[in-house]
Amino acid sequence: MAVPGRAPSAGSRPKLDLQFLQRFLRIQKVLFPSWSSQNVLMFLTLLCVALLEQLVIYQVGLIPSQYYGVLGSKDLDGFKALTSLAVVLIILNSTVRASCRLPSFRPGDQRISQDVERLCRQLSSMASKLILSPFALAYYTFQCFQSTGWLGPVSIFGYFILGTVVNKTLMGPIVAKLVQQEKLEGDFRFKHMQIRVNAEPAAFYSRAGHVEHARTDRRLQRLVQTQRELMSKELWLYIGVNTFDYMGSILSYIVIAIPIFSGVYGNLSPTELSTLVSKNAFVCIYLISCFTRLIDLSTTLSDVAGYTHRVGELQEALLDTFLVSQDVESERGLDRAPGCAAPGPVGTAFLLDRVCVSAPSSDKPLVKDLSLKICEGQSLLITGNTGTGKTSLLRVLGGLWAGAQGSVQMLADFGPHGVLFLPQRPFFTDGTLREQVIYPLKEIYPDSGSADDERILRFLELAGLSNLVARTEGLDQQVDWNWYDVLSPGEMQRLSFARLFYLQPKYAVLDEATSALTEEAESELYRIGQQLGMTFVSVGHRPSLEKFHSWVLKLCGGGRWELTRIKVE
Repeated sequence: MAVPGRAPSAGSRPKLDLQFLQRFLRIQKVLFPSWSSQNVLMFLTLLCVALLEQLVIYQVGLIPSQYYGVLGSKDLDGFKALTSLAVVLIILNSTVRASCRLPSFRPGDQRISQDVERLCRQLSSMASKLILSPFALAYYTFQCFQSTGWLGPVSIFGYFILGTVVNKTLMGPIVAKLVQQEKLEGDFRFKHMQIRVNAEPAAFYSRAGHVEHARTDRRLQRLVQTQRELMSKELWLYIGVNTFDYMGSILSYIVIAIPIFSGVYGNLSPTELSTLVSKNAFVCIYLISCFTRLIDLSTTLSDVAGYTHRVGELQEALLDTFLVSQDVESERGLDRAPGCAAPGPVGTAFLLDRVCVSAPSSDKPLVKDLSLKICEGQSLLITGNTGTGKTSLLRVLGGLWAGAQGSVQMLADFGPHGVLFLPQRPFFTDGTLREQVIYPLKEIYPDSGSADDERILRFLELAGLSNLVARTEGLDQQVDWNWYDVLSPGEMQRLSFARLFYLQPKYAVLDEATSALTEEAESELYRIGQQLGMTFVSVGHRPSLEKFHSWVLKLCGGGRWELTRIKVE
């Protein structure tokens, strides 16, 4: 998740602290919007079923001690009645335990994200345990005190305190590491989505494949390393939890053995003693089990804390995005500035000989027998109605599609300084403002001094984006937001022109790259590009573009086309 405009402080990490409590309470307002909501009814149902489960467990736990009594006294009728009761209670217990697994909280009508779904699942599994555990602890503590005196409850409470301290120590680092893992997973999924959605615009950049591969691989390596660290930390927590689970069963017999060997129950017969030991064993073991379940919840609580921080960040990000969007709307007024000329040597970019263009999945020709030579200084404007093959022709020029017939030769270098493609929807990678402007020159841009900074700032000003530097707090300020979310369509096209001005290719292939801008802004950007010595191959519909081109290629549909020279007035 991205939080626009907010950068985490160095060294900060999510904890079980006041911030966790505040975020957790805000989430509860979403889960339980009112007392009459369906989620509240579901939660109360879960509590009732869990309470019934505790009552049934207590009755089932007493059955072994009752068996000792009826078997020791050879009571056949009592044995039959007890067996029937045991079967009924076991079936009821199984039904109740299965019912406890059914309720599950859902955030409204749909899951906002994986983090929300996981948080709800973990909350539904631990809510009843946390609420009912204090009452169960109080009852079984009283029963244990009656059987063993003060030694039993004190020993068990001390054991629980020791286990809590140990597990809290082991659990602390896991919360922060879990949040980091969830964030890296989200970043990695977003990177894949970004590349998938913008595959074609990125493909027009000759080096984009290597750059995005390196960036994606770097994200994957960070995620794998974090998962390894998390597994290492969770291993020690699981060892601690399991150790206290099994040690608890031994402690229950030690607590029961002390009053027996001290002669407290010396006047009881073997049958009565067996019955008492069985009942006391159940009480002590279940009391330890109550504490053990609380210790076991430490792993669940660490997950809940991590997901709570992640969902809390999502809520805060949505609020910040809303506020930022209002600021963006008020900052749409952009200034224009004059450019400078940088002519280059004369050459040829593309040579087409009787080229036929059709979609890869269709035999229907879009363009037939097109012969064309695109030279430096002779800009070409491609026009035509929708569906006549304008963008398809650019795909053939960029090598994304193969021509059905004929030959296409690219005589200029296909790269940032040779031929640069600007699609209608620009491609922006993740990273700083500097990395957006210089893309795809370098994966990581080292500090080259103030001279390059001045060039970037100057070209951003020429593109009408001077205020963008202030919004990003500098050229090299790392941002987590998605550039497609914080920039308007016009701002995205202006930023792509700032990239064009910085790279200064000999040939600029523009696929309606100014469709979101006014004619005045479009003319200003083309004029600056012209002064920088660029030759344009443009797809557009506005007649105002003709003054920046020497030829017009009109695609008429059905494979027909017309090439005319623009008269200079």
